[in-house]
Amino acid sequence: MPPVYYHQNKFPPSDLDLQRLLPLVGPANAGLARYDGILSAIPNANVLLAPLTTQEAVLSSRIEGTQATLGEVLEFEAGKEALSEEKKADIHEVLNYRLALQNAVKQMETLPLSQRLIKGAHSVLMQGVRGRNKAPGEYRRVPNWIGPAGCTIETARFVPPGAEKVPDAMSAWERYLHADAPDKLVQLAILHAEFEAIHPFLDGNGRLGRLLIPLYLVDKKLLSTPNFYISAYFEARRDEYYDRLLAVSRDNDWTGWCVFFLTAIVEQSRSNHSKAKAILDLYQEKKLWITELTHSQYAIRALDWFFSRPVFKSSDFYTSSGVPVPTARNILKKLTNNSMFSILRPGSGRSPAVLMFSQLIGITEGIEIIDRI
Repeated sequence: MPPVYYHQNKFPPSDLDLQRLLPLVGPANAGLARYDGILSAIPNANVLLAPLTTQEAVLSSRIEGTQATLGEVLEFEAGKEALSEEKKADIHEVLNYRLALQNAVKQMETLPLSQRLIKGAHSVLMQGVRGRNKAPGEYRRVPNWIGPAGCTIETARFVPPGAEKVPDAMSAWERYLHADAPDKLVQLAILHAEFEAIHPFLDGNGRLGRLLIPLYLVDKKLLSTPNFYISAYFEARRDEYYDRLLAVSRDNDWTGWCVFFLTAIVEQSRSNHSKAKAILDLYQEKKLWITELTHSQYAIRALDWFFSRPVFKSSDFYTSSGVPVPTARNILKKLTNNSMFSILRPGSGRSPAVLMFSQLIGITEGIEIIDRI
């Protein structure tokens, strides 16, 4: 079967089937607005929803073939060595995804969402990981293609535009990014598909394209914070995700792709809302409980730290939480004795204990936790 080639001169699309899109446009925008309402109610959403951001990084990377789990990433951050070099490489890709998102959000305080910002995010994404020698932060200067490992351009599944056409294609992409559009979520769907079709970098295009989704939502003021997690939907439907993207170039089926994307927004807005509300409820519950249990002026500071680091070494809590060490020891002892944490590794000699905030992990992974304190 011959490869599908990039849809030259067919971006942006001019023949979307609005009759198919309109039934989804309203629910997608309403779901996103409802989700933003819960985000606005969460104090410091970037801290309290940090595990969801890490889970998004895990799932987006998994679409590209990495095998790291949320637990493995969090345990690695808590000091546990990865079982193999391959696993360690997977984990570093996940951590880079999260760091690239954080850096891009910080840059957006002074820079618009743009090619310059995207190149910076790509540079962070590829730092020190597989693909680090493939011109991080620079558009490719050679052809690339997508298909089974070891395939040639003749046997590839998809062939993006030639390297000489990438700068112009990305300039057109950026102009459309800043153009007025009847619906911003349809515009986002088109931007995501076009970015993946251009495949402007030698590596990391899939992860970067998905990372751009929350950045766009913040840039267009559809969300107050970049805490939108879409990769669970794509990962669960990986084959359809790739097929719908391919059909844009093969069949000019922009409408079919937009239907798929808007459905993802509807479903993930609902899922994100449910998880964010559960995390907020857990936080409010623990806030009262920890204050009454510890009678400490540092109780809330400690609680915020535990939400940002649901798997941790006791020594890290003592040194980086901002709670005086004697107080931190006392707080951690009381919380552990009252079953807030599971002990992954007991302290022994100079080795600190490794603890897990199981209820928060359960919400993040979609596991219902019944026995709340």
